Amino acid sequence: MGEWRPSIRRRKDAKVDCVQNKVWVAACGVLSSGLAVLSSFGLLLFCGIPFDMTVANAPFLILGVGVDDMFIMISCWQQTNPKNKVEKRMAETYAEAAVSITITTLTDVLAFYIGIMTSFQSVKSFCLYTGTAFIFCYLYNITFLGAVLALNGKREKGNRHWLICTKVKDIVPPHRSCLYNMCCVGGFSDKSSWAEGEHPMNKFFRKYYGPFLTKIWTKVFVVLLYGGFLASSIYGCTQMKEGIDLRNLASDDSYVIQYYDWEDEYFSEYGPRIMVTITENVPYWNLSIRNDIENCMESLENNSYVEKSLSESWLRMYENVARIGSLNIDTKAFFMGNLSELYKLFSEFEWDIDIRYQEIAASHFFIQTVNVTTAVDEKNLLHQLRDLAKDCKIPLMVYHPAFIYYDQYIVIVPNTIQNIGIATGVMLCVSLLLIPNPLCSLWVTFAIASVIVGVAGFMTYWDVNLDSISMINLVICIGFSVDFSAHISYAFVSSEKSTVNERAVDALYLLGYPVIQGVISTILGVIVLSAAQAYIFRTFFKIMFLVILFGAVHGLVFIPVFLTFFGIRGRSSHKR
Repeated sequence: MGEWRPSIRRRKDAKVDCVQNKVWVAACGVLSSGLAVLSSFGLLLFCGIPFDMTVANAPFLILGVGVDDMFIMISCWQQTNPKNKVEKRMAETYAEAAVSITITTLTDVLAFYIGIMTSFQSVKSFCLYTGTAFIFCYLYNITFLGAVLALNGKREKGNRHWLICTKVKDIVPPHRSCLYNMCCVGGFSDKSSWAEGEHPMNKFFRKYYGPFLTKIWTKVFVVLLYGGFLASSIYGCTQMKEGIDLRNLASDDSYVIQYYDWEDEYFSEYGPRIMVTITENVPYWNLSIRNDIENCMESLENNSYVEKSLSESWLRMYENVARIGSLNIDTKAFFMGNLSELYKLFSEFEWDIDIRYQEIAASHFFIQTVNVTTAVDEKNLLHQLRDLAKDCKIPLMVYHPAFIYYDQYIVIVPNTIQNIGIATGVMLCVSLLLIPNPLCSLWVTFAIASVIVGVAGFMTYWDVNLDSISMINLVICIGFSVDFSAHISYAFVSSEKSTVNERAVDALYLLGYPVIQGVISTILGVIVLSAAQAYIFRTFFKIMFLVILFGAVHGLVFIPVFLTFFGIRGRSSHKR
């Protein structure tokens, strides 16, 4: 693995003209991402996989990642010698780009497929659709986009115009306008070496940013900066809130939001009104059974979240009616026959008793909860009421429509920790297999963990709670957090330079600009979601922005500095 990287030739000056530009490659790079989305969605819809609203986020992700891979391929192509045959240039390009792209694609796909293990169907659908789209994106990039890159190389080799593909002059004619020279003159700027011009951003990383980052005082500042970042992130994690506000499930202009605002304003003291259901046919006319039911009701009413005076029990009222009216309810015939007396006085109780074939198949009671104001209260309420119902001698079930949301609070944290833990372990294994240095692989895994902690912590500062929607994005975080750090780490290990500082500069020179391009393209791909009227899309944008921002900072600032501290050996160390 130490011999993977070919020698590279540097570009000498910045030049973009009608021959050397990559307009068609860029357009086909975007098209490649679109084809990946169509292929993934078409395949899974054909297979009957449900399409959830959260899946609508996937195309924005695929576009950003697909374009990022395109930038890596173009950057590696531009480092090859244009004097060589296109076949050799493609071989050198793939030797550089394919491993890096494979690492990031594999980690992204594994992160999403690990997310399928979650308990939430919406998360499963999103992860399955997006992970499959990443596979198609990878296949299209290394086949379709590679073919376009080769054809574009043949065009450049023949010094042909990018649009009309006719040969153009490579020497600027005298007395011609700047517009003519820009549109009708092009070619390689240095015929002696046939080297393409060096892009200003590459020059910036090689001459200015890289040397500045490797200075001792800069490294000290970076370490202190990372300490502040980590401390802020950990504090944010300790302040993280669980649960989703039901307002966020509606669009911003929905009447539902006004309903919940009024509910909070006028009825905030009261929580959900819980239905207590006896789920089986029991002999209600048996006094001991009625006592057991009453004991169960009292145990529920004695809970700190329940207001006893607001309970409703048809059985209590029936016993009171029987006592006042001297009715016999101690046998089945009398119990069932005298129910009509209860209905005369309290007709609403008729809906609480399910009678089938002269048998009470099920019946309902109601208890009123109070002081349920936070997701923690809702989770505790659900736990306590279910435990009390389970301990009853009578088969009871407590139910409210909102329990479908409370249930996620029980599993959201374990599911999130499970997915992050498994995915991080898988990322470590992938890094160990594909990056030719174990210590470097550990640094990539460290970057994953660090970015995840950062995103989770800063979610708190941006008013994003931990719920099923943000959990999707944390799964995304696992895959995306490795991308930039893996690119830089692999370039660092593969460098032929002799010192760690030189290898850090070399890695930044080779991949710093593509990383910047990837950051910009991914953010541009999702920024449209920031203005969406749905909470799901805005949350997606917020977390993706944090992931890309922190991933880029780790790849361009923290990881290059940390790699220089351990003297990791590059390729030159393995050469004979």
